[in-house]
Amino acid sequence: MVEKSARMGGRLERTRVYVADDHPLYREGVIRAIKERPEFELVGSTGEGRAALDEIRELTPDVAVLDLRMPGLDAITITKAIERDGLPTRVLLISASTDTPIVYEAIRAGAYSYISKDAGRREICEAIAGVARGETVLTKKMQAALVGHVRGRQEEDRPVLTSREREVLVFLADGSSAPQIAEKLYLSPATVKTHLANLYGKLGVSDRAAAVAEAMRRGLLE
Repeated sequence: MVEKSARMGGRLERTRVYVADDHPLYREGVIRAIKERPEFELVGSTGEGRAALDEIRELTPDVAVLDLRMPGLDAITITKAIERDGLPTRVLLISASTDTPIVYEAIRAGAYSYISKDAGRREICEAIAGVARGETVLTKKMQAALVGHVRGRQEEDRPVLTSREREVLVFLADGSSAPQIAEKLYLSPATVKTHLANLYGKLGVSDRAAAVAEAMRRGLLE
């Protein structure tokens, strides 16, 4: 279903909202909630992912309310396409699943909000209004879980270095050569080369400059 929006003086009168959910009863409930709010204008709806992306590209709504799982395309894929195409539409994902890794992937893809299907009409509408203002809308519980997940991923991304490898890395960042590092640490050049090889392997690089850059990216050099 596609409804043309009213524009006056080149400015949007209301927040233009698009809804995509493959569960007809739930979709109709969200649509009714939107239509009850005078500040919102429903511009379209569908139950299929590919159709949703096509219509979002055509209508460029302010906010797209998307069910996570739909036939054709899932909401995260649609969100990535919206970001890639540079569309002005902001995405609000709704799902029965609130597993933290999925929420993380949704926000990482570009979604502004992720709420549970257990949310009431008022909560959904408030989330739409927040997203329209450019806010990231998550429950406090979801925020806390997401922060914990991000920190966990950062720890996973940080390789475990031996104390000697850390010393070698610091000297490497200071611009010391392998022979100079060997002299400063009272090690043989061969031993330093072994430490460098191990360090490069753990960082997934093949030279000094890349090792320093990657170590800085991963927070191994303060």
